[in-house]
Parts: sequence; structure tokens; C-alpha cells
Amino acid sequence: MKGTMRTIRPAWLIGIGVAVAVLGLIATELCSRASLALPVLPLSSLATMGLIVVVCIFLGLKVRRWRDGRRDKALDALMAARTVVLAQACAYAGAVLLGWHAGIMLDQLPTVSLRAELGVIWQLLTLMAGGLVMVVVGIAVERFCKVPPDDNEPPDNPRIKRDSHGEEEFA
Repeated sequence: MKGTMRTIRPAWLIGIGVAVAVLGLIATELCSRASLALPVLPLSSLATMGLIVVVCIFLGLKVRRWRDGRRDKALDALMAARTVVLAQACAYAGAVLLGWHAGIMLDQLPTVSLRAELGVIWQLLTLMAGGLVMVVVGIAVERFCKVPPDDNEPPDNPRIKRDSHGEEEFA
């Protein structure tokens, strides 16, 4: 059995986002009942999110250039593996941030017409956009790091064809 890393599953990202949105909704309700501030990240957290995205793109482009044939230097396999892990972490963290702030937004939507100031709504939308950017960049960089299979390697799960005599033949 070959040791391979699993790729990001969009269904998992959606599931995580929905689950964390429910948690954000519950947390907002609990904070409101206790007369506490909304559990929203400050806008300064966008700087950290942006830094993660920039580093992820930078490392991903290095791997993609090598994959696409610009091989003036050898690719450090450990750096490439770490780039894939960073891309996956970026996507999952983005799903968490997007879901959390979407849950808070769902709680706040009924009160939008009562608000004189919409600063919190814009803050939530901005943080949700930041989470979405992290998800998109994570998925894109993970795809940058996919190496096409060698022509001489058999596929991981070959389809088995049976001929008319009951013997197995690999496609």
C-alpha cells in the first residue's frame, strides 16, 4: 500500500462550515443572554488571514512552477509536502472562520432594520469574505501541488474486466 495524502473534500469543508455556523449561532445567543459582546474577531485578524494566504500562494507557486517543468533547482519534497499541509490547513481554517461568522450573521439579520449603525454587519461580511478567500486559496494551492501520475505506473484502483472465460484482466 502506498502512503498518500488525502485531498481536501469540499463536502467536509461545507460540513465543517455548517457545524461551526450552528456553534456561532448558539454562542451569539448565549452571549446576548449574558449581555456580553458579540463573539466576533476584530478586523485586525484579516492581516493574519492575509499573511497565511500570501505565504500559501507563494509556496504553492514554487511547487507549481517545478511541476510545470521549470526545474532549474531540485524540489525539496519536504517543503512540497508542507505546502500541501499548509494549503489544507488554510482551507479548513477558512471554513471555520466563514462558518463561525455566518452563524453570528444569521443571528444578527433579524435586528438589522433596528440598528442605527451597521458596522458589525460589515465586519461580519468582511470576515466571512476573508474565510472564503482562505478556502479558495487552500483548494487552489493544493491543486498546484498535484503531480501527474507517471505513465509507467498502474492506476491505484485498476478496473477489473472479466473476459468471457471468467478470467480477470486489468484495464
